[in-house]
Amino acid sequence: MSINPNGMPLDVYEDRCPTRLVLERLADKWALLILDRLKGGPLRFNALKRDVKRITQKVLTQTLRKLERDGLVARQVFQTSPVTVEYTLTPLGSTLTQTVSVLAHWAESNMDAVWAAQAAYDSAAQKDAAPQAGVYRLSQRPAPSAAKTSLA
Repeated sequence: MSINPNGMPLDVYEDRCPTRLVLERLADKWALLILDRLKGGPLRFNALKRDVKRITQKVLTQTLRKLERDGLVARQVFQTSPVTVEYTLTPLGSTLTQTVSVLAHWAESNMDAVWAAQAAYDSAAQKDAAPQAGVYRLSQRPAPSAAKTSLA
């Protein structure tokens, strides 16, 4: 078992374990999509931006920096005019390619089942929320009629 800089064993179930930060990074949809896209080889920034639809330039930049800091992605600058920057997986990042690909593409393969589960859940939640005859939630209670509330 690995030991963290504080001399404590690493345990992902402990709230202060630094592995939680890595898991948080890997659980990010943008990080997964970038890592999966880079498994095919080096890509320029604009190619990544074009391939990962709806990612903003800011988010792509932030995510790439975080992945680079974690040692998963390497950034190489070419002194051209204009400057060219390429990103590639590091050896450490390459250890994730199979896992990332399976996770990213699991969603594509299982969306029908997810949609069916969501529909079933939503239907059951609606039935539970529907008032039953004579049973009212506080916010659904009918207003008293004028005849019943008058004292005269």
